[in-house]
Amino acid sequence: MRQIEVARVTQAVKAAAITANYEPGADLLAALARGAEAEESPSGKEIFRQLLENARLAKEERIPMCQDCGLAVVFAEVGQDVHLVGGDLDQAINEGIRQGYGEGYLRKSLCHPLTRANTGDNTPAVIHTEMVPGDRLKLTVVPKGGGSENMSRLFMLKPADGLAGIKEKVVLTVEEAGPNPCPPIIVGVGIGGNFERAALLAKKSLLRELGQANPDPEVAAIERQLLKEVNDLGIGPQGLGGRITAMAVHVLMQPCHIASLPVAVNIQCHASRHQEVVL
Repeated sequence: MRQIEVARVTQAVKAAAITANYEPGADLLAALARGAEAEESPSGKEIFRQLLENARLAKEERIPMCQDCGLAVVFAEVGQDVHLVGGDLDQAINEGIRQGYGEGYLRKSLCHPLTRANTGDNTPAVIHTEMVPGDRLKLTVVPKGGGSENMSRLFMLKPADGLAGIKEKVVLTVEEAGPNPCPPIIVGVGIGGNFERAALLAKKSLLRELGQANPDPEVAAIERQLLKEVNDLGIGPQGLGGRITAMAVHVLMQPCHIASLPVAVNIQCHASRHQEVVL
């Protein structure tokens, strides 16, 4: 049994929250560069150029790449041979978010649903904890902006709707979103499970390296089909028209009830921020 002090969790989450907002991943930078080359629209090309410049400035100047520093979503994969000592895991994660958003001068966006009073420290985080084999603790901090999250949807389709029905709902979701989620976007799709599992699958799919195909050939083919249909909408970068509305479509799929076909679409903005640390 391996012991991990929860104080280390707090420090790791704090650093990850800051880094995720300041430093775009190499996969995102590569996708933006590909987009700048492939986009046919002159205004779209210029937007890709500006996004790359914005990413460069954020990293060099140590400032957030977007003013919306997001609601903090944290995926915690806890090895079954890990013993956390010195406190509570959720409290340690929330303390890391509190410190990270304070010390990193990141905008604090959480508020009471009705009074709209700000919580003042961007907590509580939305924490998804999973037990896995091994003696490591993996933490993935995902600052999720409100504009893209608001455009996400969940559908409980009939089994007879099949793949055609799934594709119709995904494309419709992107079409109705238009410029609101700040395209070029990444489209996360969860198929199967149940009501809440489909939504979690869609969000987890966004953690995959940008543009990396699903290892299942059947699912990878669905991703390619959906990406083509989404980009055929012509919404383009920042909604000004063009060939690249989405840089990627990522799908996760699992079995569902014989009477159901749950489908969730979780849209991610062009910033696509997430930072992983393993203790």
